[in-house]
Amino acid sequence: MKKQVLIMLSLLLSSTAFSQINGDYNYSIAVRGYNLMQMPRILNQKEVGKLTETSFHSGMLKFNDNQISYRLSGSYLKKNVQIVNNCLNCEEANGKMTDYSFKLGFEKNLNFSRIQPYFGFDVGYRYNKFEGTLVSKNPIALAAEGAALSPTGAEASKSGFIASPVMGLKINPIPQVTLFAEASLDFFVFYERQETVTLDINNTRTFNKYNKSEFLLNPISIGIQVNIGSNR
Repeated sequence: MKKQVLIMLSLLLSSTAFSQINGDYNYSIAVRGYNLMQMPRILNQKEVGKLTETSFHSGMLKFNDNQISYRLSGSYLKKNVQIVNNCLNCEEANGKMTDYSFKLGFEKNLNFSRIQPYFGFDVGYRYNKFEGTLVSKNPIALAAEGAALSPTGAEASKSGFIASPVMGLKINPIPQVTLFAEASLDFFVFYERQETVTLDINNTRTFNKYNKSEFLLNPISIGIQVNIGSNR
């Protein structure tokens, strides 16, 4: 009986020792390998709830202090996009979207075990830009013009403040490496510029500017972090 008690105590002590190791690293470097996220709306995009899949486009540097980590994160994405503008039979937009952000925030672990739920909050700056063309998909206009309507050059940008509550889960297979998955909701307050130029002999230019806001859901972000700078 005494032998069994000693074995149980030994296991508990080893588990406790591991749980404390994770708080004994000054810094962590993290990379998000997979993201499922909602991008800012482009022009008068119809499919506003559409989610975008990305990989290895963002990272974080964390400064650890016991159960709290202060995090500095950044992301950059550039990709070709095709959207429906205004309505299904109105216009189609084709071009390149550039999106980047910088955030500063914190996360707090709820325990020191191998599996660690956590919550956090980030604030920062985001910039989103679309450059491309608009093509009419109106069947009446196409028939009237003999399918020879000129495309319209379009440029739209958003820049502003972003705030993001975060919920996540970390798994620590070894003290130096952590796997994590988190979800967040971005509140984006921005200044928007929209400019269009008709690509014909007149080159008619239209310019609009707005102050707006939108909520962007990021259901899942999966990544890996390396813990360095042991303070033991």
